[in-house]
Amino acid sequence: PGLRSPACDPTVGVDFFSRLLEIEPGKRIKLQLWDTAGQERFRSITRSYYRNSVGGFLVFDITNRRSFEHVKDWLEEAKMHVQPFRIVFLLVGHKCDLASQRQVTREEAENLSANCGMKYIETSAKDATNVEESFTILTRDIYELIKRGEICIQDGWEGVKSGFVPNTVHSSEEAVKPRKECFC
Repeated sequence: PGLRSPACDPTVGVDFFSRLLEIEPGKRIKLQLWDTAGQERFRSITRSYYRNSVGGFLVFDITNRRSFEHVKDWLEEAKMHVQPFRIVFLLVGHKCDLASQRQVTREEAENLSANCGMKYIETSAKDATNVEESFTILTRDIYELIKRGEICIQDGWEGVKSGFVPNTVHSSEEAVKPRKECFC
């Protein structure tokens, strides 16, 4: 699980995934994930997915400076379309298994994440480095905000729902990725 398939096609349009994540004993969160691939030609479609999002992965390829340079644009667009609600982001430097081809330093990414008020992690779908950890970090951050009342369950908003299953919180997350990347 979480490993990249060599035959995996890049995301075209929007892919949808759903999964349960146990963040502490007896506390399960159902995640609904939309992978929009960050593709410009699908921008009008992906904007509608921001509306009910609570969290998002802003994923860039550490071997592709251009993908890193788009992070601020993706962040601003997501924030604009989620208003008046709050969204939690995790900046993800993808392809850390290709460190010898790195075009974006860890320090640059950490500075950007700090300036934008989000955490940073590096992952590799190829060898599963930090893939599960990235889901856990973002989900725990969202859950803590829910527990503190900073993100509330509200009628008419699909971002957070209390579930029919005891000890389960339903959350929608927006996964934004650079073009032509596969994160299976």
